[in-house]
Amino acid sequence: MVISFKYSALSLFAICAAIGGPVAAWTPSGSNNTAAQGESPAISYDVKELSIAELSDRLTSGDVTSTELVSGYIDRIGRIDRARKGGPHLRSVINVMPNVLTEAARLDAERAAGRIRGPLHGIPVMVKDNIEVAGPVPTTAGSTALLQNITNRDAPMVARLRAEGAIILGKTNLSQWANIRSSNSTSGWSSVGGLVRNPYALDRNSCGSSSGSGAAAAASLAAATVGTETDGSITCPAAINGLVGFKPTVGLVSRTYIVPISHSQDTAGPMTRTVRDAALMLTAMAGSDAMDKATRDAGQYAVDFTQGLSATYLKDVRIGVMRDRIGGNTAIQAVFNSALEQLKKAGAILVDIQDTRAGLDEVGEAEFTVLMVELKADMNAYLASTPAAVKTRTLADLIAFNKENANTELRWFGQDLFELAESQKGLDDADYIAARDKARTLAGPKGIDRLLHGNNVRFLIGPTNGPAWVSDIVNGDNFGGPSQSQLPAVAGYPHITVPMGDVEGLPLGLSIIGTKWADHDVIKAAYAFEQASQARKPPTYRKTVEAD
Repeated sequence: MVISFKYSALSLFAICAAIGGPVAAWTPSGSNNTAAQGESPAISYDVKELSIAELSDRLTSGDVTSTELVSGYIDRIGRIDRARKGGPHLRSVINVMPNVLTEAARLDAERAAGRIRGPLHGIPVMVKDNIEVAGPVPTTAGSTALLQNITNRDAPMVARLRAEGAIILGKTNLSQWANIRSSNSTSGWSSVGGLVRNPYALDRNSCGSSSGSGAAAAASLAAATVGTETDGSITCPAAINGLVGFKPTVGLVSRTYIVPISHSQDTAGPMTRTVRDAALMLTAMAGSDAMDKATRDAGQYAVDFTQGLSATYLKDVRIGVMRDRIGGNTAIQAVFNSALEQLKKAGAILVDIQDTRAGLDEVGEAEFTVLMVELKADMNAYLASTPAAVKTRTLADLIAFNKENANTELRWFGQDLFELAESQKGLDDADYIAARDKARTLAGPKGIDRLLHGNNVRFLIGPTNGPAWVSDIVNGDNFGGPSQSQLPAVAGYPHITVPMGDVEGLPLGLSIIGTKWADHDVIKAAYAFEQASQARKPPTYRKTVEAD
């Protein structure tokens, strides 16, 4: 069916800021629960703010072992994420893998024997809990309906990380069902993990749906994390948590064994504290997967994304400034204008684009139709592949489960989007096919590509979104300010956010958008801006943003 009402970019983002209670009672033995403002004296190896590149150098020099790094991160998770008294209690981590120290010891032994898999060898990372990881932990998508979803299989993207030596430290919290259950949800809440707190101000939201991946990476609870996005779910939490977040071209990274929303738009991507770390992660993650036909051409574009990173990359490069996507907040405008000056100093040629929305009014409605139809089809296909212990085998089963467990699952908001998706006809429906083709054409060839070619620019830029809002579990999210996620999400094109400054200590990100398969170029542009701006600040774990 065709939705008969229109959705603006902002309202759609609020509805499905996409790809995306009772927490497992996990506390590391010997953890120190006396952290003041989340930063008590370290009782193990101090991993705070260390990049993948720095950790790799220290492992190579023998300054630290992977076992010591894992122990350091586990201790930090206990003090900062799980401690209810004295610590920030971020609730960003759902599970720590029970065999992670054994895995670290194995990789230490490989290193001692002279076998180094690459720069990720022995580096602890975490993945969002809608991504399957082999081992005795479930993949829940934040719902108690999937507490028995122990598949004992690695998503191919996870298998690639492991092959490069990365240690899967644990699973991160998320907006339940990747923010696609309800049109009035609170980002970062799940019945499995509770509500994620923003490490820059604990009463503020961490956006979603990769909320836990954002907060955990910002708080140095892992060297890096992996999020997923359908529309904004990597870039928004990355920007709001002061991170680099990269949404690749759809098809560069496999989606197999990831709880889905939309095969047209879903992708996984890295969330890190530096652009180089994002490039290192993406280099490991990218590649073709026979089970995901969208990745058929990925092998042509899965390169070493760290190659060519240079502070001078943007010299004489023309960049389109999306002037009508900045918004009216003067504080955001001031930070963005400062970022523009930094881009000029890096040698970029800035080209103002005053009307980036012309002819694109129908993108939101078409996208929404696609998401509703594909949610039903793709979720049913995924649930059919889960272990027999999972009793919810269809979207209709999930809707029934939520009603039967309303005190847990529907306590704060409903499931109107689930119910709307269940009413859809299917992937063969003519209205769906027309909406899918319209969405792709408007966002891609008639959207991003038209703006790039018509203005003779290589990239488009704008503020990723506004600063973090106060979390409100009753009334839902209060999105405000600009949003750049929709066009690249619908087109399936690359989109990166890089810290560009802050408003009252709340981070803001700069979005850089390119054409299909321009992932490497987008990363190189982000690196050059990062080197010019050096804008990222570590989190401070304030209770709130206080007025003078």
